Amino acid sequence: MDRSQYAAIIEERLSDELERLRDEFREHTVQSCVIDHLLPEEEVLKIFKAFPDKDTMMLKKSLRENKYVAAQMNKYSAILEEIIFAFQDPRVLKVVEEITGIYEMVPDEHLYAGGISLMAKDNFLNPHLDNSHDKNRQMYRVLNLLYYVTPDWHEEFGGNLELWDNGPKEPQRVIAANFNRLALMATHEKSWHSVSQVVVDRSRCCVSNYYFSAKPLEDHEYFHVTSFRGRPEQPVRDLVLQGDIALRQAVRTVFKKGIVENKHVYKKD
Repeated sequence: MDRSQYAAIIEERLSDELERLRDEFREHTVQSCVIDHLLPEEEVLKIFKAFPDKDTMMLKKSLRENKYVAAQMNKYSAILEEIIFAFQDPRVLKVVEEITGIYEMVPDEHLYAGGISLMAKDNFLNPHLDNSHDKNRQMYRVLNLLYYVTPDWHEEFGGNLELWDNGPKEPQRVIAANFNRLALMATHEKSWHSVSQVVVDRSRCCVSNYYFSAKPLEDHEYFHVTSFRGRPEQPVRDLVLQGDIALRQAVRTVFKKGIVENKHVYKKD
């Protein structure tokens, strides 16, 4: 299948469950909803099998996170680029706007922090807020679209999306990284989220997209760098990461585009 064919199926599935998804999206502080069985199973297995070896991807490893990512999609199997950009099709964008109530969104052809990600044993993401803007700090990041494609994945394996509706000090709710599941999640000043540590010797694979808007989801303007915190059981790490936030926020306040080039973008010829 190509991106147009994928998009047609995605649009139909989302439309079929539009009312449920719309209601679910509005239930929590971190607005979110999920839909299962997004694509025919045989097609999702093709996508999963096309994922590259993690050693060919960028490893992001620190106290904040430990995961593999890739955005330079012309280096990998063409099917991965097709499914990523299917989520940027105008038909998909339109129905997602109807579900979320967030209008005038713009997909990101540069895949800033998007593309594909792989989490192997011991990989994790600590609670964090995504960078509030796009790579040029001109548009607000307003929605994450996370499509999980690993077959026979179970919640107890880890690698699940965690949403901290009351902040990183309070209990989180879990969206399991089930096979063929799409999760939509709003991003704003209160959208704390994380990924639980993978505890099995397998790879949890995800196709990621982000939508942007000229308008913030809050009723005021704001800017923040990607901001990581410690989990409730990590008080020392939390203090270190709060200092890290303050330092990087200060740098970005002075240097609007930062002082280090972000390599997690799709550089097209």
